[in-house]
Amino acid sequence: MKKSNLKNLKSLASLKKEVEEILINIIKLNKQDQKLLALWAADCAEHVLLYFEREYPKDDRPRKAIEACRTWARTGVFKMADVRKVALAAHAAARKAKENSTARFAARAAGQALATAHVAGHASAAVAYAVKTAEAAGIAGEREWQFRRLPERLRLALK
Repeated sequence: MKKSNLKNLKSLASLKKEVEEILINIIKLNKQDQKLLALWAADCAEHVLLYFEREYPKDDRPRKAIEACRTWARTGVFKMADVRKVALAAHAAARKAKENSTARFAARAAGQALATAHVAGHASAAVAYAVKTAEAAGIAGEREWQFRRLPERLRLALK
């Protein structure tokens, strides 16, 4: 990626804040809402996962984090030690990737998606990292894609 493109990337903090403001508008998150957020975060992370898998095709740690996120949302089975281990493995995969690369951002999105099982607010970091991935790849429209994927029940709560 050219250095000039890095200047155009929104800061992660700014993206995360935008998503958190949206989530704060949802008055109360119950466990079902948290699961919907986790599935949304998993969808957003998977949408950009190819940028990690292209560079590191034998490293399945981010994919395993997305799968674990979906398993938790489906079953409700939560063992903090397991969630932590798999999420941190995805972040370790991110550290292996070049700084400010699409691969690094994509792996971080996966780790944050799974962390949503622990704290709903991690969904904001997952979707922010997915946007960073798309921006670094020069792909437009990620935020719009994400919003269309936001579960209707949560989208309606914003109105």
